[in-house]
Amino acid sequence: MSVQTAASSSIKTVNPATNKIEKQFDVMSDQQIEQILAAADAAFQQWKKTPFAERAKLLHNVAAILRDRQDELGKLCTIEMGKLHAEGVGEVQLCADIFDYYADHGERFLADKPLETGIGSAFLSYDPLGVLLSVQPWNFPFYQITRSAAPNIMAGNTMVLKHASNVPQCAAMMERIFIDAGAPVGVYTNLFVPGAKVSQLIGDKRIKGVSLTGSEAAGSSFAAEAGKHVKKSTLELGGSDAFVVLADADLDLAVKTAAMGRLWNAGQVCVSPKRIIVLEDVAEAFIAKARAIYEKIRIGDPLDPSTQLAPLSSEKAAGEIVEQVATAVKEGAKLIYGGHRVDRPGAYMEPTILTGIKPGMAAYAEEIFGPVLCVYAVKDEAQAIALANDSIFGLGGTVFGTDTARAVAVARQIDSGMVYINHTTGIAPELPFGGTKNSGYGREQSPAGIHEFVNEKLIRITTPDAPY
Repeated sequence: MSVQTAASSSIKTVNPATNKIEKQFDVMSDQQIEQILAAADAAFQQWKKTPFAERAKLLHNVAAILRDRQDELGKLCTIEMGKLHAEGVGEVQLCADIFDYYADHGERFLADKPLETGIGSAFLSYDPLGVLLSVQPWNFPFYQITRSAAPNIMAGNTMVLKHASNVPQCAAMMERIFIDAGAPVGVYTNLFVPGAKVSQLIGDKRIKGVSLTGSEAAGSSFAAEAGKHVKKSTLELGGSDAFVVLADADLDLAVKTAAMGRLWNAGQVCVSPKRIIVLEDVAEAFIAKARAIYEKIRIGDPLDPSTQLAPLSSEKAAGEIVEQVATAVKEGAKLIYGGHRVDRPGAYMEPTILTGIKPGMAAYAEEIFGPVLCVYAVKDEAQAIALANDSIFGLGGTVFGTDTARAVAVARQIDSGMVYINHTTGIAPELPFGGTKNSGYGREQSPAGIHEFVNEKLIRITTPDAPY
């Protein structure tokens, strides 16, 4: 994933299907930013005292509005970053489920936790920290916001959002939804600011915690700034997920899952199956089957229900992916299919298959954030595991095989935050999401997600004459 960090004079929607500017917003002044931070800090002083039932009511209201307006909001995702309309609607539905999840379970997740101790008694209480800064990317305009906002607002924190500059309407819409749902002023606020302002925001004494989903480079800078100010941070920095096909796998199902999974969101997904690892004796058949699927893919208007592959998020993004493919071929990789721009207006690229990628090539180490299926052939299971782990990233991954016990044994040996069996890495409110290595740290969703930005306070009960 990537986060836009360059300063600009305006924040705007450029429709990737047409390359036309749809709407522009002015960058906020320092005075406006100060007013927003002051309001968020003031709101926290009251919000942290509100009963869990009141917080849950707000989150349920947000969920209801999302479901009621899912078609409209899904279309807004399409216009701003190009995703298929059906994918946008599905994203909004998922967001509603996440808000409901924390509304239903947040109080239980944050209940006092008794601790075993030999003398007296003790427990942990979970207190909100304050105003949180969330910096989010464009590829899932509502979901990226939701997975940081839902748990943290339920926990009693307040939040300010710096969204990617190419999805400003989605950013503004989420703030509007919170207001319509009954959120007090300052509980959730959008900031129209360029990435250059992020360091200043992190340093503000009212910001108590920071969360970023973005590129490795952005995450490194972000974490360094947070560390400088001794502030808790969480990072989700993308990945190069391995998709390991074991000898006993259903090959047709594995091919379809990998090939279509790579086209999800036009390949602009941090947990997309980016490195397909198959045994040498089935590699040729796998590649042929994948090509047969890609030759029939319908590319077109993302608002058309028959379209299967949407444009990338921008002209810049499309150009970068085509360049990555060209570099891979120049360095010795084999282009099986695609690899070029589509001859029509918009940021479109053909679905692509690459093989023959070797260590030392740029494509071996880089994350390719587009519809490019990279297939690797290995001699045996041991080589598959070694290749899966030969990456600086460790976000998600997949193991495909009919022997579940064997697949789980392989999954245990893959160094990543998540591994799915017979399924591309997915998303559900109750399942933790996050990675290891250069994919970042911290978890979102699940009970883990609500504990990232709370103070786990120890309260010990004993007598003055206790030995400790």
